[in-house]
Formats: sequence, structure tokens, C-alpha cells
Amino acid sequence: MTGNGWLQIAIFCTAVLLITKPLGVYALRVYDGSMAWLRPVERIIYRASGVDAGDDQHWTDYAISRLIFSGATMLLTYAALRLQQALPFNPQGMPAVTGRQAFETAASFTTNTNWQSYSGETTMSYFSQMTQLTFHNFASAATGIALAMALIRGVVRRSAGRLGNFWVDLVRGTLYLLLPLSVMLALLVVQQGVIQNVSHYLAITTVEGARQVLAMGPVASQEAIKELGTNGGGFFNANSAHPFENPTPWTNLLEMVAIFAIPSALTYTYGRMARNQRHGWAIWSAMFILFLVGVTTVYRAESHGNPIHAARGVDVAASAANPGGNMEGKEVRFGIVNSALFATVTTATSCGAVNSMHDSFTPVGGMVPIINMQLGEVVFGGVGAGMYGMIVMIILTVFIAGLMVGRTPEYLGKKIQAREVQMAMLYVLVFAGEILVLSAIAAVTPAGLKGLNNAGPHGLSETLYAFTSTAANNGSAFAGLTGSTYFYNTLLGLNTLIGRFAMHVPMLALAGFLAEKKIAPESTGSFPVTSPLFVLLLISVILIVGALTFFPALSLGPIVEHFLMDAGRVF
Repeated sequence: MTGNGWLQIAIFCTAVLLITKPLGVYALRVYDGSMAWLRPVERIIYRASGVDAGDDQHWTDYAISRLIFSGATMLLTYAALRLQQALPFNPQGMPAVTGRQAFETAASFTTNTNWQSYSGETTMSYFSQMTQLTFHNFASAATGIALAMALIRGVVRRSAGRLGNFWVDLVRGTLYLLLPLSVMLALLVVQQGVIQNVSHYLAITTVEGARQVLAMGPVASQEAIKELGTNGGGFFNANSAHPFENPTPWTNLLEMVAIFAIPSALTYTYGRMARNQRHGWAIWSAMFILFLVGVTTVYRAESHGNPIHAARGVDVAASAANPGGNMEGKEVRFGIVNSALFATVTTATSCGAVNSMHDSFTPVGGMVPIINMQLGEVVFGGVGAGMYGMIVMIILTVFIAGLMVGRTPEYLGKKIQAREVQMAMLYVLVFAGEILVLSAIAAVTPAGLKGLNNAGPHGLSETLYAFTSTAANNGSAFAGLTGSTYFYNTLLGLNTLIGRFAMHVPMLALAGFLAEKKIAPESTGSFPVTSPLFVLLLISVILIVGALTFFPALSLGPIVEHFLMDAGRVF
């Protein structure tokens, strides 16, 4: 750990903080309808699709619209992947994607998970990348923000269960927010060396005289929305470790800031909509503290490296002053600090982009990304998903605080009663249940065990990471699990669908229930939601829910592996 490393982390944190307010104000104007510079385009889209932009949907209609849209686009993507060989923009003649992999990929990209059990440059045509996968990068991100706005409306207004219009939220989020930001980011990364073309792959002769094929493609356009939409699907198999996706330290910084940009900004948007900006900053503070603890832990673990190396003549104590520490699976152009920072950023959100292989991290360094996802996608979280996940946790926090002082829980003037708590708990239990049940199935079945590339606790960590990542709609992998099998394609594909849709329905029901309630003025019985005490209690509830649920599994995986590593054992 070095001063230079901490300076780089500080620069990233400062950049995120500086863009939070202006982008949050812009997002507010997008979703309250005051942003109108593309209004003619909006009208054309509404007219062509038969959408009544003035319809304020009940939460059930909002949920049905969301499910219909995702179901239809998932089927379209599945069909396009299965017919890939007959479609245009396929200069390399990529064959049709197999049925099991097409299902998993369609489910994964529809749900903003972007889990990839294939190598992009040898599996997907340009047509599939541009019209299907990139489309879902926009659509799934816009859907996530729309759902967050629906829950925010449920909290801040009384509307007989009406939450806005899903189709309008979807269109506005795409037109005004995601598209302009993606164009700007794509131009910036192209200037730094990210490629953007539809050329044939290039066959070159290396300096050693060997023949090598360099994959080409429209990378920058997908790279931009991949980060801004917290999607994470890499154009290349190496993802953001590939020099055509992430060539320089500047692109690395831009991509990390882009991942945090919208989730961070939405905390400010929420504060403005709730007419309580201090509450918005309190939420941001809770997210930031959790992130800072995570990145500090990973940076320390990776800088110290593996003590076994010290026994073999490597001076681990001096690793901060040389390329020591744990550099396995990391790009030298990023080093330990930017690998640790990127791993924390990408798992603190629902972005599965990686610039290093998490499977090669130390046990503690690899455990933090797992925990980030297991906390419920609330450490900034995905675009929209982080905001609505945090509001669910706030509902539980306020409920617990009410029980402790013997008063009816109240949040921003609305009473929190049985059915609101039931929906919040259902949201939490679905997430935990699918991870633990499916991980257990994979850990005891021959088909599940066959996919492991490591034995012992590290093998369990690979399994737990895979099901945590797909349930949290993250999509990153330990990169030590062979996921391209009937067993894992099917189970992980189903896991992404459960992790998205089975959690969205209770969340929208919660929004609808809150929207039906009267807003009462704050009184002495109201729990303050702007104080440091609130931030501390919120963080405590998040950690307790995660610790009580997943600590036994983590104890058998990365925690026991850490102690075995100190004793000289590796897996």
C-alpha cells in the first residue's frame, strides 16, 4: 500500500462526488418531464408504439408492462442468437449460438446481468453484439432506473397506488440519459485507443514470426453503455483487461467513474424528489462508507499478497515499493491499486466488468467482491437497482428503529405497517434463498462439481461467487468456473431471471402500498433519517442482514481458505 495508490483512490472518489449533484439534477429533470429537447422524438415513439404518455399506471399495470417488455425482448434475442449464421454483419461467419447458451445469454442480458459463459470474439457476430446485446445494455439499464423512479414516487407522493408510466420512464431514460452520456464516453475512450469498426479480423505476424489473429469490432459503443448502464458484458473474453476495451490508465479511470456515475447521482435525485436533500446525502454517505471499507480491505489484502511467496524468497514486506504483492491475474498497466479499486467498484454495483481475474485474488481480496454483491446490490448498486435496493433496506431500518423505541415506524411521513415490511422481507429472502439453494445444489451434484477448476474452499468460493453474481445481476465471475455446460447454462440463466423478476414484483408492490398512504407531517415520534445515527443504523442493518445470511457459507469458503493460506496451503 502506497501514498500514490491512496492518491489514485482519492482522485476516483472525488470525481464521483463532483458529478453526483449535477447529474442528479439532470436526472430529476429527465423524469419529471421538464427535459424536452427531444420531445418530438418522444412523441414519434409513443405514437408508433401506441403509448398514452399521460397514463399514470397502477403498480400492477407498471409491473405487467415491465414483464411484457422484458419477456418479449428476451425471446427476440434468443431467436436472433439461434439464427445468427443467417443474419448480416457477420464477416467471420460465426455459427448459430447453441440453444442452452442462447437461453442463458438472452436471460442474462435482459436482466442486466451480462453473465458470459462464452468468448465474445469467437461466438458473437457484429449483428448480435450491436442489435441484441448492446440493445439490452440500454434497455435493461433504463428499466432499472424506471423501477427506482417508481419506488421513489411511491415514497414521496400519495397517488392511490399509481407510480407513473413505465413506457415513458423507459423512453426518457434511454433518450435523455443513457444515449447522450454513452456517445460522450465512447468518443473519449476512442481517443484513448478503444477500437470502433466493423472490419474483418486481422491476421498479423508477430516479432517472433508467429501468426496471430486480432479480433476487431464496434467495441467503443458497447464499452460506453456497458459501464454507464452497469451491465458489464465484455466485447472480448478478457473484458476490461483487454487493451482494445481498456487500453490506458485514463480509460480505466473513466470507466470506473462511469460505473458509479448514475447510481451515485440518483441519491441526489431522490433527495430532491423527497424534498429532503440531507436524506439523499445520508444515503450517499452510507453507500460510500461501505464502498470505502471494501476497497481498503481489497487493496490491503492484494498488496500484502500470499505469505507463501515470502517463504520462497519474495520480500512481501517490501511489496509496496516494487511490483510485489499479489500480481497474479492482474494487468501490469493497472497494477494492484487499480485492480483492487476496479474489482470493488464493479461488484459494489451490478456491473460485471473486470480488469483483473478475481479468481487469482487472495482469499480476503476475493471475499470482498462476493460480500459486495451479497449485501443486496446497495453499495451504490446498479443503475436504479442500487437506489430501490437501498430504499428497501431503509424500510427495514426504520421498522427496526420503531420497534426499539416502541413507536409505529414512520418514513418520510408515511406509516410503515405489516404489508410494507412483508414486501421488503420477501425482497430480501428471495435474493438470499436463490443464492444459497442453487449454490448448495451445485456443490453436491456431479454436474456442478465437474465445472470447478479448484478444490477445497476455493472451489466453494467459485460456486458461491457464480450464483451470487447472477442473482445480484452483476455478471462478473471468479473466472475459475467452467460455466459453458448444460448444468450451469440452465441453472445460472434461471438464477438471473429469479434475481431480477421475482424481486421486482414485491418491490413494486411495496411502492404501490406506500403510494396509497397519507403523508403526515413529521412529529417527535418520527425517526430522523438525516443524522449520523441513521447512517450508522442503516449500515448496521445492511451488514447484519448480509452477515447472518451468508456468513456460514463464507466461513467454509474464503475465510477458511485465508487461514489455510497462512498455514502454507494453496488450492
